[in-house]
Amino acid sequence: MKSILVLVAAAVLSSTAMAAAPATEKLPSGVVVEHITQGTGVQPTADDVVKVNYRGTLANGTEFDSSAKHGGPATFPLGRVIPCWTQGVQKMKVGGKAKLTCPAATAYGERGVGPIPPNSDLTFEVELVGIVK
Repeated sequence: MKSILVLVAAAVLSSTAMAAAPATEKLPSGVVVEHITQGTGVQPTADDVVKVNYRGTLANGTEFDSSAKHGGPATFPLGRVIPCWTQGVQKMKVGGKAKLTCPAATAYGERGVGPIPPNSDLTFEVELVGIVK
């Protein structure tokens, strides 16, 4: 009887720890979405205009851009950004925060842009503030 109680207690603790851990999804394109804070609002579609706070870093941790550098949340059509963003932000709900890990092919690929060298894997911390109607 004592061993059954121990097993039940271990199962409860394990499921509680799993519920507290961030949910991570790997999309078919290789984009990884790590949900840091689950939102409670609606999920955007690629046709929506979203309002986000973000911070972008290279694989070595160097920050190359952030919404804070531009004075606050950024607003843009979700279907007109890099594929990693279009795919990853659609997996979020308003109010949520996530880390998007973007393989180079879903970011800027061979071309690179500004401080981002060609063929760079990127990471973005994203907070989905809202959907603009």
